[in-house]
This record gives sequence, C-alpha cells and structure tokens, in this order.
Amino acid sequence: MDFTISPALEDLRARIAGFVAERVLPLEQDRASFDGHGNIDPALLARLRSEARAAGLWCLQLPPEDGGLGVGLQGMAVCYEEMNRSIFGPVVFNAAAPDDGNMMVLSRLATPEQKARWLQPIVEGRVRSAFAMTEPAPGGGSDPSMIRTWARRQGDRYVVTGRKWFITGAEGAQHFILLARTSEGPSDALTALLFDADQPGWRILRRIGIMGPEEHGGHCELEFDGLEIPIENVLLAEGKGMRVTQTRLAPARLTHCMRWLGLARRCLEIAQDYAQSREGFGIRLADRESVQMMMGDLAMRIEIGRLLVMKAAWELDRGSRAGPQISMAKIHVANLLHDAADRAIQINGARGYSTDTVLEWIYRYARQARLVDGADEVHKMVLSRHLAGQGRDFWSWQVSA
Repeated sequence: MDFTISPALEDLRARIAGFVAERVLPLEQDRASFDGHGNIDPALLARLRSEARAAGLWCLQLPPEDGGLGVGLQGMAVCYEEMNRSIFGPVVFNAAAPDDGNMMVLSRLATPEQKARWLQPIVEGRVRSAFAMTEPAPGGGSDPSMIRTWARRQGDRYVVTGRKWFITGAEGAQHFILLARTSEGPSDALTALLFDADQPGWRILRRIGIMGPEEHGGHCELEFDGLEIPIENVLLAEGKGMRVTQTRLAPARLTHCMRWLGLARRCLEIAQDYAQSREGFGIRLADRESVQMMMGDLAMRIEIGRLLVMKAAWELDRGSRAGPQISMAKIHVANLLHDAADRAIQINGARGYSTDTVLEWIYRYARQARLVDGADEVHKMVLSRHLAGQGRDFWSWQVSA
C-alpha cells in the first residue's frame, strides 16, 4: 500500500476539517443545539447541511453519477475521521448511519428506476432511511439465517408479517430496506425489499430507550401485519437478501470505524489540553509519567486503528470482500473508542464526568460500538474460522502481478 494521498484528497480533508472547526464544533457548547435525544437539533442541522452541500462537502461515499464525490473507501477513511472530530459531524455531510450504508448499497445494487425512487431523495437530503434486519429472539440477530419475518408472494406483490427491533433511525425515516424470509430453504431464503413509511400494514411499536445519545429516529421496534410490497421493489432479486446484506454491512462496518477514530482522537485532544494546564501537588498532569503512558498508549492504538481501517478500505476498493480485515478493524476500533473516552474522563477528573465537555456523551455512545454491526465475539469467531481455513496463509502478503 501507498499511504500518501493526492493533493485533491488533502484539499477535501482540509476543507472538511475547517468546516467542522468553524461551523460545527462551537455548537456543542450550546444546549440549544441539541434535540431531546442528545443529537443535533433538526432545524440547525438543516441549515448546516445546506452550507455543507453548497461548499461541495456532500455525499463523499457515492460515485458522481449518483450525486456523490466518488472518493472511494480509502478517501472516505481520510475524510470521515475528520468529520467526527465533532459529535455532530457526520450527519451534517450526509455521512451518518444508517443513511450512509443504505445509500452505498442502493448505489451498487438498485436498478436505475429504483435509484430514482429510493436513492435520490436520500442523496438530496429530503428523506431519511432505515435498514430493517434485526429481530427479537428467537428471530435473527447476528445470524440472519434465523430471521422469522415473512414476505409471502401473492400475485404481483409480497405480504409481510413479523417483527423487527433496534432499527436505527426508524422514527422519521421515509425509505426502508427490509430483510425478510421468502422461502423455507436453507439457502437463498431471504429477500431484501423496499418500502415507504406511508404504506399501510406496519407500525412502530415503540422507540427503545438506550443508554447513550441516539441517532435521529432512535432505535425502534416494528411490527408488520399485512404490509404489501410490489415485486418491482425487490432489491437485486428474490432469494438474494444475504448478498444484499453482505454488500451493505461490509463497508458500513468500516465507516463506523472511520467515524469512531475521529471521536477517539477528539477524546485524546481534550485530555491533552487539560493535562497541559491542570496542576496538582506542584506538577502538571502532562508531566506525570502515568498520564504520559495513558496518552502515549492511546496515540499508538489510534494509529493501529487507522492502519487496520485503511488496509480494509484498500481491500474493498480493489474488489476484495475483506472480511477478516473488517472484523479486525471493527473489534480494535470499537474497544479503542471506549477506552479513549474512559481514560480522557479519568484525566479530566470530575470535569470529564460533567457535561462541560463532550466526553460523557462520547462515553455513553461508545458502549454500543462493541455491539452494533456484530458483537466483538461474533467478529472473533469470524477471524477464527478464517484462521482455521487458511492456516499460515492467514498472514500472507499480496504479490503484485
């Protein structure tokens, strides 16, 4: 790999960093900037999104023909890290979950007609979206083969019955990608279907309260009781739901890591600033060996995370599925984020535990990182299976042609 970036990408990174520093970061200190769930106020967000779009800092993840900047996964790694220097950053640039992953999978797999109907309104920021896969027990969670929501074919449409939960962004989303069972078979049993929030036959049972701040639209439990979806709203093909899921989740897991690296760096930044000025027992915190060890360790682990993410992004950009690389990045960065927030709070003392900084916000948010898009344990199982299958070749080098 060549770790240099082009002048054009550096210019984009710098412009994003400048926008975040000047227009987004100052808002974190004003409680009026927050909605009732700990995210940015929708009216304020709309104004910032308009500014970001006018500045050409919009939809980096999509190719130009779909309304994006086409920087690729490696370019996204560079820029997403800068976006999430602020807790509000990614959503301002239309780069936050779940819209981020939904746009990428629609861009790759949808027909031209489906793109016009389902993708473009998200790209333009006119609607939000959700990906409805996870179910309450005994339905599918990390194992999609356990999905129990059914979409039964009746003529030219599917009729959906079942239940989903922890569906991020569902409250307020207009466009949904639904993963449902269309056959009893052991393979090709799942299908991805597109539906609109205004269609009858489904409802939000509740917005599930969580430990941390929430994405816009929260995490909801849904019930389907006769939702009808026309066959033209099948994404890719009937029975290809697992391929849709894999296409979506691989880059989405990695973009989570890109954003979390930005938050981890922000934690270290706040810790450094405070340690430089705070004195106790005649010595600055920054001069204490114990504090230096904490910050040095975090700096090293952030850089390891950046390398893991960039390696996985490089693999995806060259057409590889990059399963092991994504799992390694996901495990490492999720745990890093939690530890970065924890140690920054410790260095800041009571100030870190208060709402005077964003550290407590990041700490509450960080605990979900080890669960979303696959728990740590699931990704370690994936790595173990690859190791068992590849043996010593698990650590092989790519050889140029």
